[in-house]
Amino acid sequence: MRLLVIIFAIGLLGCSSVSIAQKRDIILVIDPGHGGNDPGHEAAFSGHLDEKDLALKISTFLGGYIEKYLQNIKVVYTRTTDIYPSLDDRVNMANSIGADYFISIHCNGADRKAVRGTETIVHSLDLNKSVALASAIEKQFATRAGRKSRGVKDKRDLHHSIQVLKYTNMPSVLVECGFMTNKGEANFLNTTYGQEILASAIFRGFRSTIVKEFPSISFIRTQPVTPQTGSTLASSGKTYGIQIASSKQPIATDDYSFKRLKMTVERRQLNTTSAYKYIYIVGEYGSRKEAKDALASVQNNGFKDAIVVKR
Repeated sequence: MRLLVIIFAIGLLGCSSVSIAQKRDIILVIDPGHGGNDPGHEAAFSGHLDEKDLALKISTFLGGYIEKYLQNIKVVYTRTTDIYPSLDDRVNMANSIGADYFISIHCNGADRKAVRGTETIVHSLDLNKSVALASAIEKQFATRAGRKSRGVKDKRDLHHSIQVLKYTNMPSVLVECGFMTNKGEANFLNTTYGQEILASAIFRGFRSTIVKEFPSISFIRTQPVTPQTGSTLASSGKTYGIQIASSKQPIATDDYSFKRLKMTVERRQLNTTSAYKYIYIVGEYGSRKEAKDALASVQNNGFKDAIVVKR
Protein backbone atom coordinates (compact mmCIF):
# COMPACT_ATOMS: atom_id res chain seq x y z
CA MET A 1 0.00 0.00 0.00
CA ARG A 2 2.79 2.39 0.90
CA LEU A 3 4.43 1.78 -2.49
CA LEU A 4 1.15 2.58 -4.25
CA VAL A 5 0.83 5.83 -2.31
CA ILE A 6 4.36 6.85 -3.28
CA ILE A 7 3.74 6.06 -6.95
CA PHE A 8 0.46 7.99 -6.86
CA ALA A 9 2.20 10.97 -5.27
CA ILE A 10 4.94 10.93 -7.89
CA GLY A 11 2.28 10.79 -10.58
CA LEU A 12 0.57 13.85 -9.14
CA LEU A 13 3.88 15.73 -9.02
CA GLY A 14 4.57 14.79 -12.61
CA CYS A 15 1.16 16.00 -13.76
CA SER A 16 1.55 19.17 -11.76
CA SER A 17 4.94 19.95 -13.29
CA VAL A 18 3.58 19.49 -16.81
CA SER A 19 0.64 21.76 -16.07
CA ILE A 20 2.87 24.44 -14.61
CA ALA A 21 5.29 24.17 -17.54
CA GLN A 22 2.49 24.65 -20.03
CA LYS A 23 1.20 27.74 -18.24
CA ARG A 24 4.47 29.66 -18.61
CA ASP A 25 5.11 32.04 -21.49
CA ILE A 26 6.51 30.55 -24.66
CA ILE A 27 9.82 32.29 -25.39
CA LEU A 28 10.65 33.19 -28.99
CA VAL A 29 14.07 34.59 -29.89
CA ILE A 30 14.01 36.69 -33.06
CA ASP A 31 17.47 37.06 -34.57
CA PRO A 32 17.93 39.79 -37.21
CA GLY A 33 20.94 38.49 -39.14
CA HIS A 34 24.28 40.29 -39.37
CA GLY A 35 24.52 43.89 -38.09
CA GLY A 36 27.19 46.45 -37.27
CA ASN A 37 30.35 45.89 -39.31
CA ASP A 38 28.79 42.80 -40.91
CA PRO A 39 26.35 44.00 -43.60
CA GLY A 40 25.55 40.51 -44.89
CA HIS A 41 24.71 40.75 -48.59
CA GLU A 42 25.31 44.32 -49.67
CA ALA A 43 22.65 46.12 -51.67
CA ALA A 44 22.80 45.07 -55.32
CA PHE A 45 20.88 48.09 -56.60
CA SER A 46 21.19 51.83 -55.99
CA GLY A 47 19.08 53.18 -53.15
CA HIS A 48 18.48 49.76 -51.60
CA LEU A 49 19.35 48.61 -48.09
CA ASP A 50 21.97 46.05 -47.08
CA GLU A 51 20.84 42.69 -45.74
CA LYS A 52 21.46 43.66 -42.11
CA ASP A 53 19.02 46.57 -42.39
CA LEU A 54 16.32 44.58 -44.18
CA ALA A 55 16.62 41.77 -41.62
CA LEU A 56 16.14 44.23 -38.76
CA LYS A 57 13.07 45.82 -40.33
CA ILE A 58 11.37 42.49 -41.05
CA SER A 59 12.25 41.24 -37.56
CA THR A 60 10.75 44.36 -35.98
CA PHE A 61 7.50 43.89 -37.89
CA LEU A 62 7.43 40.20 -36.93
CA GLY A 63 7.82 40.97 -33.24
CA GLY A 64 5.18 43.67 -33.49
CA TYR A 65 2.63 41.28 -34.99
CA ILE A 66 3.29 38.74 -32.24
CA GLU A 67 2.90 41.28 -29.45
CA LYS A 68 -0.28 42.68 -31.04
CA TYR A 69 -2.13 39.47 -31.87
CA LEU A 70 -0.78 36.82 -29.49
CA GLN A 71 -0.59 36.36 -25.74
CA ASN A 72 1.51 34.12 -23.49
CA ILE A 73 4.48 34.76 -25.80
CA LYS A 74 7.69 36.47 -24.70
CA VAL A 75 9.66 37.94 -27.60
CA VAL A 76 13.41 38.45 -27.17
CA TYR A 77 15.58 40.02 -29.88
CA THR A 78 19.28 39.33 -30.37
CA ARG A 79 19.57 42.93 -31.54
CA THR A 80 17.24 45.88 -32.06
CA THR A 81 19.80 48.30 -33.45
CA ASP A 82 22.70 48.23 -35.90
CA ILE A 83 25.11 46.23 -33.74
CA TYR A 84 26.78 42.88 -34.31
CA PRO A 85 26.23 40.18 -31.67
CA SER A 86 28.61 37.32 -32.44
CA LEU A 87 27.17 33.99 -33.50
CA ASP A 88 28.21 32.61 -30.11
CA ASP A 89 26.36 35.49 -28.40
CA ARG A 90 23.16 34.69 -30.32
CA VAL A 91 23.34 30.99 -29.52
CA ASN A 92 24.24 31.59 -25.87
CA MET A 93 21.38 34.07 -25.42
CA ALA A 94 18.79 31.65 -26.75
CA ASN A 95 20.11 28.70 -24.77
CA SER A 96 20.64 30.60 -21.52
CA ILE A 97 17.05 31.88 -21.33
CA GLY A 98 15.57 28.50 -22.24
CA ALA A 99 13.93 29.76 -25.42
CA ASP A 100 11.28 27.56 -27.01
CA TYR A 101 11.85 28.74 -30.58
CA PHE A 102 14.55 30.59 -32.52
CA ILE A 103 13.89 32.40 -35.80
CA SER A 104 16.79 34.03 -37.64
CA ILE A 105 15.87 36.52 -40.40
CA HIS A 106 18.03 36.92 -43.51
CA CYS A 107 17.93 37.80 -47.21
CA ASN A 108 19.59 35.84 -49.97
CA GLY A 109 21.91 36.58 -52.89
CA ALA A 110 23.07 34.74 -56.00
CA ASP A 111 25.41 35.22 -58.94
CA ARG A 112 22.51 34.74 -61.37
CA LYS A 113 20.10 37.65 -61.14
CA ALA A 114 17.18 35.51 -62.30
CA VAL A 115 17.26 33.41 -59.12
CA ARG A 116 14.41 34.31 -56.78
CA GLY A 117 12.26 32.92 -53.99
CA THR A 118 12.13 32.30 -50.27
CA GLU A 119 13.58 29.37 -48.40
CA THR A 120 13.67 28.34 -44.76
CA ILE A 121 16.66 26.43 -43.47
CA VAL A 122 16.90 23.94 -40.60
CA HIS A 123 20.00 22.19 -39.30
CA SER A 124 18.68 18.76 -40.27
CA LEU A 125 15.54 17.43 -41.89
CA ASP A 126 15.51 14.85 -39.10
CA LEU A 127 14.55 17.57 -36.58
CA ASN A 128 10.78 17.27 -36.80
CA LYS A 129 9.82 20.37 -34.79
CA SER A 130 12.18 22.62 -36.70
CA VAL A 131 10.94 21.19 -40.00
CA ALA A 132 7.32 21.71 -38.95
CA LEU A 133 7.96 25.41 -38.25
CA ALA A 134 9.95 25.86 -41.46
CA SER A 135 7.27 24.14 -43.53
CA ALA A 136 4.53 26.30 -42.01
CA ILE A 137 6.46 29.47 -42.86
CA GLU A 138 7.14 28.39 -46.44
CA LYS A 139 3.48 27.47 -46.87
CA GLN A 140 2.50 31.00 -45.87
CA PHE A 141 5.08 32.51 -48.23
CA ALA A 142 3.69 30.50 -51.14
CA THR A 143 0.00 31.08 -50.42
CA ARG A 144 -0.93 34.18 -48.45
CA ALA A 145 2.21 36.19 -49.27
CA GLY A 146 2.29 35.22 -52.94
CA ARG A 147 6.04 34.54 -53.00
CA LYS A 148 7.90 31.80 -54.84
CA SER A 149 8.85 29.19 -52.23
CA ARG A 150 12.08 27.26 -52.74
CA GLY A 151 11.11 25.01 -49.83
CA VAL A 152 12.76 23.78 -46.65
CA LYS A 153 16.50 23.07 -46.80
CA ASP A 154 19.12 21.74 -44.39
CA LYS A 155 22.91 21.42 -44.08
CA ARG A 156 22.98 18.75 -46.78
CA ASP A 157 21.48 21.16 -49.30
CA LEU A 158 23.85 23.94 -48.26
CA HIS A 159 26.89 21.63 -47.91
CA HIS A 160 27.70 23.29 -44.60
CA SER A 161 26.20 23.86 -41.16
CA ILE A 162 24.82 27.13 -39.84
CA GLN A 163 26.04 27.86 -36.33
CA VAL A 164 22.85 29.40 -34.96
CA LEU A 165 20.90 26.34 -36.08
CA LYS A 166 23.45 23.71 -35.11
CA TYR A 167 24.06 24.80 -31.53
CA THR A 168 20.71 26.17 -30.35
CA ASN A 169 18.82 23.79 -28.07
CA MET A 170 15.32 24.54 -29.34
CA PRO A 171 13.48 24.27 -32.69
CA SER A 172 15.36 26.75 -34.85
CA VAL A 173 14.98 28.05 -38.39
CA LEU A 174 16.76 30.56 -40.59
CA VAL A 175 14.41 32.34 -42.99
CA GLU A 176 15.73 33.68 -46.31
CA CYS A 177 13.12 36.26 -47.27
CA GLY A 178 14.11 36.70 -50.90
CA PHE A 179 17.02 37.43 -53.23
CA MET A 180 18.52 40.91 -53.06
CA THR A 181 20.23 40.22 -56.40
CA ASN A 182 16.91 39.78 -58.21
CA LYS A 183 15.56 43.20 -59.20
CA GLY A 184 11.91 42.36 -58.62
CA GLU A 185 12.47 40.77 -55.22
CA ALA A 186 14.94 43.47 -54.22
CA ASN A 187 12.35 46.14 -54.96
CA PHE A 188 9.78 44.22 -52.90
CA LEU A 189 12.19 43.75 -49.98
CA ASN A 190 12.95 47.46 -49.91
CA THR A 191 9.35 48.57 -49.42
CA THR A 192 7.59 48.80 -46.09
CA TYR A 193 4.70 46.94 -47.70
CA GLY A 194 6.96 44.06 -48.71
CA GLN A 195 8.60 43.88 -45.30
CA GLU A 196 5.19 43.76 -43.62
CA ILE A 197 3.95 41.02 -45.97
CA LEU A 198 7.02 38.87 -45.32
CA ALA A 199 6.82 39.42 -41.56
CA SER A 200 3.12 38.58 -41.50
CA ALA A 201 3.78 35.31 -43.37
CA ILE A 202 6.43 34.31 -40.83
CA PHE A 203 4.05 35.33 -38.05
CA ARG A 204 1.23 33.14 -39.39
CA GLY A 205 3.57 30.19 -39.82
CA PHE A 206 4.80 30.58 -36.25
CA ARG A 207 1.26 31.01 -34.92
CA SER A 208 -0.06 27.85 -36.57
CA THR A 209 2.95 25.91 -35.26
CA ILE A 210 2.61 26.88 -31.61
CA VAL A 211 -1.16 26.39 -31.60
CA LYS A 212 -0.60 22.77 -32.67
CA GLU A 213 2.37 22.21 -30.38
CA PHE A 214 0.80 23.68 -27.22
CA PRO A 215 -2.96 22.99 -27.45
CA SER A 216 -3.53 23.72 -23.75
CA ILE A 217 -2.25 27.30 -24.00
CA SER A 218 -4.48 30.12 -25.22
CA PHE A 219 -2.36 32.15 -27.63
CA ILE A 220 -4.88 34.16 -29.66
CA ARG A 221 -5.88 37.51 -28.22
CA THR A 222 -9.61 38.14 -28.35
CA GLN A 223 -8.83 41.83 -28.78
CA PRO A 224 -5.59 42.80 -30.58
CA VAL A 225 -3.46 45.27 -28.64
CA THR A 226 -0.96 47.85 -29.79
CA PRO A 227 2.49 47.79 -28.19
CA GLN A 228 2.20 51.53 -27.53
CA THR A 229 0.87 52.13 -24.01
CA GLY A 230 -1.88 54.72 -23.90
CA SER A 231 -1.56 55.73 -27.53
CA THR A 232 -4.64 56.75 -29.49
CA LEU A 233 -5.24 57.89 -33.06
CA ALA A 234 -5.04 61.63 -33.46
CA SER A 235 -8.40 63.31 -33.85
CA SER A 236 -7.05 65.17 -36.86
CA GLY A 237 -6.91 61.89 -38.81
CA LYS A 238 -3.09 61.91 -38.93
CA THR A 239 -2.69 58.20 -38.31
CA TYR A 240 0.90 57.47 -39.44
CA GLY A 241 4.30 58.53 -38.19
CA ILE A 242 7.97 57.59 -38.59
CA GLN A 243 9.77 55.73 -35.82
CA ILE A 244 13.36 56.93 -35.74
CA ALA A 245 14.82 55.11 -32.74
CA SER A 246 14.25 52.90 -29.70
CA SER A 247 16.03 52.77 -26.34
CA LYS A 248 16.24 50.87 -23.08
CA GLN A 249 16.22 54.05 -20.98
CA PRO A 250 14.26 57.24 -21.77
CA ILE A 251 16.06 59.82 -23.90
CA ALA A 252 15.02 63.48 -23.81
CA THR A 253 13.05 64.41 -26.93
CA ASP A 254 15.24 67.52 -27.33
CA ASP A 255 18.41 65.42 -27.26
CA TYR A 256 21.18 66.70 -29.53
CA SER A 257 21.04 63.55 -31.70
CA PHE A 258 17.46 64.40 -32.72
CA LYS A 259 18.01 68.07 -33.55
CA ARG A 260 19.29 67.52 -37.10
CA LEU A 261 15.79 66.42 -38.12
CA LYS A 262 14.24 69.76 -37.16
CA MET A 263 11.04 67.87 -36.34
CA THR A 264 9.07 67.45 -33.12
CA VAL A 265 10.01 64.14 -31.50
CA GLU A 266 7.43 62.17 -29.52
CA ARG A 267 8.60 59.54 -27.01
CA ARG A 268 6.36 56.59 -26.19
CA GLN A 269 6.79 53.88 -23.59
CA LEU A 270 5.91 50.40 -24.84
CA ASN A 271 4.05 47.69 -22.99
CA THR A 272 6.55 45.03 -24.03
CA THR A 273 8.79 42.31 -22.65
CA SER A 274 11.66 43.56 -24.81
CA ALA A 275 14.51 45.46 -23.11
CA TYR A 276 13.85 48.35 -25.52
CA LYS A 277 10.85 49.98 -23.87
CA TYR A 278 10.90 53.42 -25.51
CA ILE A 279 10.38 54.47 -29.11
CA TYR A 280 10.70 57.89 -30.74
CA ILE A 281 8.31 59.05 -33.46
CA VAL A 282 8.29 62.09 -35.74
CA GLY A 283 5.72 63.39 -38.20
CA GLU A 284 1.95 63.07 -38.56
CA TYR A 285 0.61 61.79 -41.86
CA GLY A 286 -2.86 60.97 -43.11
CA SER A 287 -1.82 57.95 -45.16
CA ARG A 288 0.94 55.37 -45.30
CA LYS A 289 1.99 56.77 -48.70
CA GLU A 290 2.53 60.25 -47.23
CA ALA A 291 4.63 58.77 -44.44
CA LYS A 292 6.66 56.67 -46.91
CA ASP A 293 7.30 59.75 -49.04
CA ALA A 294 8.74 61.50 -45.98
CA LEU A 295 10.71 58.46 -44.83
CA ALA A 296 13.58 58.95 -47.29
CA SER A 297 14.33 62.42 -45.95
CA VAL A 298 14.42 61.10 -42.37
CA GLN A 299 16.73 58.24 -43.36
CA ASN A 300 19.01 60.62 -45.27
CA ASN A 301 19.35 62.68 -42.10
CA GLY A 302 21.10 59.84 -40.33
CA PHE A 303 18.20 57.64 -39.14
CA LYS A 304 18.57 54.90 -41.76
CA ASP A 305 16.73 52.34 -39.60
CA ALA A 306 13.61 54.54 -39.45
CA ILE A 307 10.32 52.83 -40.32
CA VAL A 308 6.72 53.89 -40.94
CA VAL A 309 4.40 53.13 -38.02
CA LYS A 310 0.78 53.68 -37.11
CA ARG A 311 0.19 56.39 -34.54
